[in-house]
Amino acid sequence: MTRPWLLGFGVVLTMLAGFIDALGFIRLGGFYTSFMSGNTTQLAVAVGRGDGFHAVLPALLIAAFLTGAVTGGALAALTPARWVTPAVLAYETVTVTAALTVAIEDVHIGTASLFLALAMGGQNAVLAHVQGFRAGTTFITGALFSFGQKAALALAGRAPRLGWVGDAAVWTALLIGAVAGTLAHTHLGVAALAVPATVAGTLCLGASLVILSNRPAAGSVR
Repeated sequence: MTRPWLLGFGVVLTMLAGFIDALGFIRLGGFYTSFMSGNTTQLAVAVGRGDGFHAVLPALLIAAFLTGAVTGGALAALTPARWVTPAVLAYETVTVTAALTVAIEDVHIGTASLFLALAMGGQNAVLAHVQGFRAGTTFITGALFSFGQKAALALAGRAPRLGWVGDAAVWTALLIGAVAGTLAHTHLGVAALAVPATVAGTLCLGASLVILSNRPAAGSVR
C-alpha cells in the first residue's frame, strides 16, 4: 500500500480508537480500553489505598492491552510486509466482534472490555512499519505534544509552516471518533460496537483489495 493510502487508513483508525475508548469509558465508569496511562494511574491509586477489589479491572485491562500488542506485533513480524495491514485489521475485526457478541449476550461488561483492549493493543501494529507515522495508534498524547512542538518550530521559522497539520489531524480524529462513540452509545447502547467491528472489517477488505490490485512484478520480492 502506498503512503497516502496508509495515511488515510491511519486517520480512520484513530477515529475508531476514539469511538471505542468512549464506549469503554462510559460503560466502565471511568476506565479505558486504549488509554493505558489512565488505567495505570487508576491501578496505582487503588494499590496505594489498599483497595484490591478496584485494582483488578485496570490490571486486567492493562494485561489485555499488552497481550493484544504482543499478538499484533507477532502478526506484523510473521506476515509478509505488504500484508501486515490487512492481517492486523483482521485480528482487530475478530476481537471487536467478540466484544460485541459478549456484550449483547449480557455477559459482564468487563469481559467485553477486555476484548476491546486486545483490539486496541493490536491496532498499534497496523502501521508500526511506516516510519515516523503516529496515526492509527492510541498514543495521542505523543501526537498532541508533537503538534505543539512542530507549531512552535513553524512559528520560529525553523520548520515547515504546515508541518504540524498531520499531528493536529490525528488528535482531531480521536476527538471526532470519541464524540461519535458517545452519541452512538446514547442511541444504541452496547450495539454501537457493531460500528467499529464493521469499519475494521471494511478496512481489512479494502486493504486486501488494494494490495491485490497492485501485485508485484514477476521476480520481485515484497
